[in-house]
Amino acid sequence: MEADGDLAERTCIVTRECRHESELLRFVRGPSGDAVPDLARKLPGRGVWVSLNRQIVGQAVAKKQFSRGFGEDTKAASELPELVGNLLRRSALSYMSLAKKAGDAVTGFMKVEDVLNKGKAAFLIHAVEAQPDGCRKLDKLMWPGTEKISLFSLDELDLAFGGSNVIHAAIMKGGLAEKLRAAVKRIDLYDAPPGPKGTDVKA
Repeated sequence: MEADGDLAERTCIVTRECRHESELLRFVRGPSGDAVPDLARKLPGRGVWVSLNRQIVGQAVAKKQFSRGFGEDTKAASELPELVGNLLRRSALSYMSLAKKAGDAVTGFMKVEDVLNKGKAAFLIHAVEAQPDGCRKLDKLMWPGTEKISLFSLDELDLAFGGSNVIHAAIMKGGLAEKLRAAVKRIDLYDAPPGPKGTDVKA
């Protein structure tokens, strides 16, 4: 995916608002005539753009905006908003997996506690099933600038980190942490209520 500085502004086919590509989703028309999400913005062919928001993607499906955007009949399943949401989650989890392989991530309460105490963590991650008491103990150790993620299930974290019963994890500071930050922001934007001009995006 391109750096933000390399991205252009595009127009959402639903809201007609001009937005930065980082605030939009690109879709291409597949060989079978389906609208295909292109999160990495690399698939060949003409693309159309939709605001980075679950409800607005749903509107694009319901109002047949993809056919209008591509200028020919384009199928868009009712499950498309859910598919896009899953792809965004998978993208964020992939950066966790890469961080683990690079030695930039740890799992388990004791190892996470050690990383937090040393101020090395960019992210503290809790599974949604994590017990509040354990979360509070680790949260107290967060340094300024450390961010917390509580978006993913135990099963998702197990797959991402290649472990079993991953309740708590930490990602070290570095390039992969920055990519994870951008990926998590896109999930937050996608699931947020749409604003008056599409998705509300904080600077």
